[in-house]
Amino acid sequence: MTASDQYASVRYLVPDVRAAVDFYTTHLGFTLNTSAAPAFADVVRGPLRLLLSGPASSGARATPEDAATAGGNRIHLVVDDLDAEVTRLREAGLPFRSDVVSGPGGRQVLLADPAGNLVELFQPAESGSR
Repeated sequence: MTASDQYASVRYLVPDVRAAVDFYTTHLGFTLNTSAAPAFADVVRGPLRLLLSGPASSGARATPEDAATAGGNRIHLVVDDLDAEVTRLREAGLPFRSDVVSGPGGRQVLLADPAGNLVELFQPAESGSR
């Protein structure tokens, strides 16, 4: 098996590749890496490569219907100021799937992409307050 030292990749199945690319690049700081829209595109943020596979992509065709559904998993993005991000994204009209919740490790909220796939925005707790 070969492994990429550059990126960890996650595949999201989306019905509209262009809408997904726009969502991730406009609102969450990803950059477009490759596009074969409407079948496929990939966007990158730091070490994360997000593979956006439309209905015509081989990734979507190879997935059995009962293997996974959108929203069953989520990517986790660390942010410096969760409240500011929530305000910015709400003002952009984006759909949240949870309220902000707090735990011993920090605070988080769930945001949905255009296909319903979840993105967790997470602000770690201050190291001195744990």
